[in-house]
Amino acid sequence: MIDFKLDPKSGVPFYRQIIDQIRHGIATGRLKVGEQLPTVRALAVQLSINPNTISKAYRELEIQDILESHQGTGTFVGPASPKLSQKERHAKLRGICDEFITIAGSYGFTISDLIEELKRRKGVSNG
Repeated sequence: MIDFKLDPKSGVPFYRQIIDQIRHGIATGRLKVGEQLPTVRALAVQLSINPNTISKAYRELEIQDILESHQGTGTFVGPASPKLSQKERHAKLRGICDEFITIAGSYGFTISDLIEELKRRKGVSNG
């Protein structure tokens, strides 16, 4: 199961953030085929948002055959596996980097500082 989190400052609509998190959860294996998702009401309460927002996200993923809803039992991860196109992957990475750079910059870190830290984490260093 994934821990849903919404970022009101991102400019991305909440329903889109939910869709992205579900797609990412499936793509990374954190959500498995047949796994049950929280009910619309439960997730709306957890995230403190309108249930219609959750319904919209679930509905869009059902149209894409990524989720399946079963009357009376809930919403489940379907057999279709979402694949991100190169364009989607690049856009997602760019967004992550933009946010990362903005946050780091607010603490006074430069892009060079970030690159060095990423290299250290990978075990590669320039010196």
